[in-house]
Amino acid sequence: MTSSKKLAVIGGGAAGFFAAVNATRLDPALNVTIFEKSREVLSKVRISGGGRCNVTHHCFDPEIMSKAYPRGGRELRWAFEQFQPSDTVSWFEDRGVELKTESDGRMFPTTDDSATIINCLKNEANKYNINVLNRYRVEAVKLTDDKQFKLLIRNHESQVFDAVVIATGGSNRRSTYEWLEELGHSIVEPVPSLFTFNFKEKVFESLSGISIENGSVSIEGTSYQHDGPILITHWGLSGPAVLKTSAWAARYLNEQNYNFTIRVNWLHPLNSQEVQQKLKKLRDTNARKTTQKQDTFPIPNRLWNRFLELSKIDPKTRWAELSNENLHDFTQELTNASYEIEGKTTYKEEFVTSGGIPLDEVNMGTMESEKTDNLYFAGEVLNIDGITGGYNFQSAWTTGWIAAQNIGSK
Repeated sequence: MTSSKKLAVIGGGAAGFFAAVNATRLDPALNVTIFEKSREVLSKVRISGGGRCNVTHHCFDPEIMSKAYPRGGRELRWAFEQFQPSDTVSWFEDRGVELKTESDGRMFPTTDDSATIINCLKNEANKYNINVLNRYRVEAVKLTDDKQFKLLIRNHESQVFDAVVIATGGSNRRSTYEWLEELGHSIVEPVPSLFTFNFKEKVFESLSGISIENGSVSIEGTSYQHDGPILITHWGLSGPAVLKTSAWAARYLNEQNYNFTIRVNWLHPLNSQEVQQKLKKLRDTNARKTTQKQDTFPIPNRLWNRFLELSKIDPKTRWAELSNENLHDFTQELTNASYEIEGKTTYKEEFVTSGGIPLDEVNMGTMESEKTDNLYFAGEVLNIDGITGGYNFQSAWTTGWIAAQNIGSK
C-alpha cells in the first residue's frame, strides 16, 4: 500500500488499536481512522484482570502457546512465529511499559493498572495522528466500482477507504455478524466460551468466595476434563478449572442448552483410593477427635464441614465412630462429587465468544480476506478463542500486528 492511502479500522479494541498503530508506524503517511460504536475505546482492556489488564501469558514457545486455544490453535501456531508473547513484552517495554509475571503465568503491567496499557496505545495513536471516532457505528461496508470500501455509518455521512481492518470483537448474537456476510464471508455460529457453571441445587450458596488451590472438573459422559483452582460462587463454581472446561466444551455445552452434569475431584491429583487411605489413617490416629478437625487435606474448615454434611456425617462425630461405609461415601464426596448444572454465568465482564469469521476464509499469514483484497480481520471477530490467562489478548496483538505488517508494507 503506497503512502497517502486511507485505512479504516472498525473496532476500537485491543486488536483494532494494535493494527492501526503498527500499520502507521511502518507507513507514517497512511491516513488511518478508527471507528468505535460505543462511547469508549479499549473498554475490554480497561476491565480485564480486575482492572489490571492481563496483557499476555508468559509462554514463549509458539507450539505450547497454541495449545491454549480451543478454536484457532493450529493457525495461531504459525502466527506466533511472527509475533508471540515475548514480542508483546518487548513492544510495550520499548514504549516504557514494564510487564511482570505472576505465579500462574499471567502477565500484567507493573503498575497493576489497565490505564497504563490504554494510555500507551492512545499515545501511539496520537503520535501517528490516527483519527479515533467514538459513537460511530459502521452498519455496512460496500465495495465500490473501483474496488474501494464505502462505509455506511449510522447517523453520519458515509466514508470511502482504500483498505479496511475488521476488529469488532466477539458477540454471542449472530445478527452482529450479518453485515460481514454481505462481503462474501460465512459465519461460524457464535456461542459463549468462558463462563461459570450454575448449580441446579445451590449446595454451596453460603460458602461463596471459598477456593480450592487444585481441583479437577469433568463433564459427565465426555472427555472434557481440566484441573486447576476452583472458586465457589453464589450460584455455583468458577475458577480456572471451570473456565478452561467451559472454553473447550463451549460448543457442546451450547448444544446441551447448558444442562449437564459435572464431576469434581476437590483433591486433585489424589485419586479416590489415595484419599480413602488417608481418611483411614485419620480415623486411626485421631480416634478421639471430632471429624470437623483435620489438617491432612488442603480444604478450608467451612467447606470441609459441608462435605461431611453432604456425606450425612455430623461434624461432631468422632473419627473412631466412622464406619468403612462412611469413609467410602465421604471419599466420593471429596474426589468424585456429582453436581447438576443448570445454566451459566458469563465470566465477569470478560466475555469471550467461540465463532465468527472462519479461519479458512482468511490468509493467516497476512490476515487478509481470501474473498476480498485489502480487507483484513483481527481479534475475536475471527473464530479464535483462548482459555483465561491472557491468551485472548495475545491473539488480538498477534493478528493485529500481522495485519499491520501487510498493510504498512504494501
